[in-house]
Amino acid sequence: MNTIKLNMSRRIRRTPFTDKVEEYGVSGFTVVNHMLLPKSYKATLEEDYWHLRKHVQIWDVSCQRQVEITGPDSEKLIQYMTPRSIKNMEIGKCFYIPIIDENAGMINDSILLKLDKSKFWISVADSDVLLWSKGVAIGLGLKVLINEPDIYPLAIQGPKAESLMVSLFGEKIKSIKFFHFDVFNFQGVEHIISRSGYSKQDGFEIYFSGFKKGGQLWDSIWKAGEKLNISPGCPNLIDRIEAGLLSYGNEFNLENNPLECNFGKYCTENSEHNFIGKNSLEKIKKKGIEKKIMGIVFDGRVCASTNIPFPVYTKNKKRIGQITSCIYSPRLKKNIGLSMILKNYWNIGQEVIIEVPDDIEREGNVSSLPFD
Repeated sequence: MNTIKLNMSRRIRRTPFTDKVEEYGVSGFTVVNHMLLPKSYKATLEEDYWHLRKHVQIWDVSCQRQVEITGPDSEKLIQYMTPRSIKNMEIGKCFYIPIIDENAGMINDSILLKLDKSKFWISVADSDVLLWSKGVAIGLGLKVLINEPDIYPLAIQGPKAESLMVSLFGEKIKSIKFFHFDVFNFQGVEHIISRSGYSKQDGFEIYFSGFKKGGQLWDSIWKAGEKLNISPGCPNLIDRIEAGLLSYGNEFNLENNPLECNFGKYCTENSEHNFIGKNSLEKIKKKGIEKKIMGIVFDGRVCASTNIPFPVYTKNKKRIGQITSCIYSPRLKKNIGLSMILKNYWNIGQEVIIEVPDDIEREGNVSSLPFD
């Protein structure tokens, strides 16, 4: 059997930590925002899952690119791109923001960091917010500077993450609340560290500034973490699905609005501020959505992860959705998946049939998110 390889080029960017990732046994990559993202190491997905729940891991998530917006109109621009009000956002805070187009379609689900009164980072999922924000700024004639800074996030995830970070950066780390950040020094360079991460576990993200000293940071973290049973890792599919964490391009895309994605709480009610897609979103709210993302739980033998979506039907064979991300949960001892389900069938406990690749129809039920 021929081995399928990913051919590298300048269009697929390495990170400050790629050399270390390779040294520590990465066995697969994907590409997000034109940058390498480790997807697996030598351990199985289940072994990685249990380790993440018990110990601490180091993740190269440099693919979480930052769109830096500075200038006197920076807040005005960002506010125009999202239905979530940032009027009272404090410096040092992170906001989860849906970014939508004129039809209320999801361009990105991003994390917004407020670094200063007129300086923001938008930490983006896998779609081009950089060019979108540039186009909006030019169209409105706003006084802003927009660029992709030389920043490369490195995540420390797991229940022992705080202990590890304290040993490196001091007791001050403990004062960082969830979805807040502060500034810390590493070898004479200041880096933003937030309490956040793409997992259900506690953790931090180091927004590493620069490129050359990435290996030194990795080595320092690894040495400090050895007593805590540190392991290299990456976003774990079992943990992600259990937590109900969505993936842009998998669970939703430009064709979906934030209400379908359960992001209604990030769309300010009766908002006074104007934003792209406001009229469309208000019409959708008034009419009501016809589908939304729900969980699916089903029995049967261990199901492989989804490369191709699994159709979801009612018992009388009406197609009502598809599972876009699926995995077997060793903790729940069931197969679990994320699916966009039609309106009349998204009630908790709704009986469904899932058509998996082995051509065997599995019986299941609609579930709330996150999975218990």
